[in-house]
Amino acid sequence: MLQWVRSWIFLFQMYLAMAVLGILFFPFAVFSRRAARLACRLYAKWVRWSASWLVGLRSEIRGEIPTGEVVIAAKHQSFFDIILIFGAVPAAKFIMKRELLWTPFIGLYAWRIGCVPVNRGKRAQAITRMMRDVEKGTAEPGQLIIYPQGTRVAPGKHIPYKVGAAVLYKQLQQPCVPAATNVGVFWPRTGIYRKPGLAVVEFLPMIPPGVPQAEFVTRLEQEVEHASNALMKEAGFDAGTANA
Repeated sequence: MLQWVRSWIFLFQMYLAMAVLGILFFPFAVFSRRAARLACRLYAKWVRWSASWLVGLRSEIRGEIPTGEVVIAAKHQSFFDIILIFGAVPAAKFIMKRELLWTPFIGLYAWRIGCVPVNRGKRAQAITRMMRDVEKGTAEPGQLIIYPQGTRVAPGKHIPYKVGAAVLYKQLQQPCVPAATNVGVFWPRTGIYRKPGLAVVEFLPMIPPGVPQAEFVTRLEQEVEHASNALMKEAGFDAGTANA
């Protein structure tokens, strides 16, 4: 019961902090990308600290943190892995759903830090639009983050990896850094309850440019899923049993 109360308090203050920082930095973020990014980084630090303090959810970044011009293809389980990746790399920008641009605070700041909004209707049209938008967005240097499964995926569930990450990887001719996580074990994609424990995002060895598309997708899925399953098992969750 106490953990439920802590979870409610944590979520309330998390969204309150988003509003406070969003309003305080608004006049500066409109004119300065640096100010917008600073506001987002402060928010990410606050969420990590308050999660540890209020609900006992500690967090850790493993692996070599990418700092150059790379594509990060990440496992996506909840909002918390966004927070961890953004706070870890120096200049994150996300491939995001276009409708998020209209979300209070999130939309403005995502636009200002260089995130790439895409329409995700029909797959071919979405990929074509994504490539056009990415080409515009590459004027802003940084680490471009895409979720190959296209959505948040609960622990133990499997959604096939889509072709969008491979198309992006080929078009940009940049290295790809896979990223695994177990955050969904503690912070679910929906719901209020937050479990105490250690949430991890792990950056895996880089995939160099030039790998054929089919091989890239297979390699990416195998590496990310294997590492994510290992992290979830470390957290006490058995993906194999959940799928049985």
